[in-house]
Amino acid sequence: MKNILVVYYTQSGQLEDIVKSITKPFQQEDEVSITYYQIKMENEFPFPWSKTAFFDAFPESFLQKEAAIVPPSQDILSKKYDLVLLGYQVWYLSPSIPINSFLKSSFAKNILNNVPVITIIGCRNMWVMAQEKMKELLKSTNSKLVGNIALVDRSINHISVITIVQWMFTGVKKKYLGIFPKPGVSDKDIQEASKFGAIIKKHLKNSHFEGLQNDLVKENAVMIHPFLVEMDTKANKMFKIWANFIINRKKSRNLLLKAFNIYLLVAIWLISPIVYILHLLLYPFKMNKIKKQTAYFKGV
Repeated sequence: MKNILVVYYTQSGQLEDIVKSITKPFQQEDEVSITYYQIKMENEFPFPWSKTAFFDAFPESFLQKEAAIVPPSQDILSKKYDLVLLGYQVWYLSPSIPINSFLKSSFAKNILNNVPVITIIGCRNMWVMAQEKMKELLKSTNSKLVGNIALVDRSINHISVITIVQWMFTGVKKKYLGIFPKPGVSDKDIQEASKFGAIIKKHLKNSHFEGLQNDLVKENAVMIHPFLVEMDTKANKMFKIWANFIINRKKSRNLLLKAFNIYLLVAIWLISPIVYILHLLLYPFKMNKIKKQTAYFKGV
């Protein structure tokens, strides 16, 4: 009997749909036992978000500060797992506060010690630098990252900004104004994610995960867009400055978060298009670097 633990945090339910689609090939498998652990916070984050709460989560999210979580059940803690599927969202270019809090807890060190882990990301579009941070978190638990799946909103960057914001602040996943695409990971991509579960199942049965990521990538488990990698890297540098400046300024925090909100609007709607044009112009001169980056971020 193989034991799989699926760890995830979700507000809208999208990430739960993703992980359950991926684990579908295991559900009729007598030789595999699946346990689901949905992380719960002692003080839950709101959904739909209020604008105030959303921006207030920025410094702690980016700087990977912990918050108290509800402990896993004793049944979860007492088992030994052959594989852990770790589903997470990206908040402000870092693993979300709930998943970060879990991975820094004593529970995670107990559960993940010497266990293979496959990360499953459900996010808008920029995730590569969050995954780099995830690698460090997993190292601290003495687990081994053997695979990564990243499902994203396929709409172009500025369209997805509009639709995701509407979803976050209303809690309703629908076509905004009847003309924009539905926000988030598409229903089709979620349903077809079961193909990744079939690949994982084959490797789990053999107790051999070498080559797993190559097999997942062949089925488009990870798509790399060089411009988004560049934006992710640049934004991390700026977010670090903002987050460190805001984090300990309690009296002026609200004012500074409003300023950050304005910066974010300028960065998305003014700076980002300029960076994109420069990216296209310089692309021929950076092809070798981009190829190396793409190969690296597709791997584990």
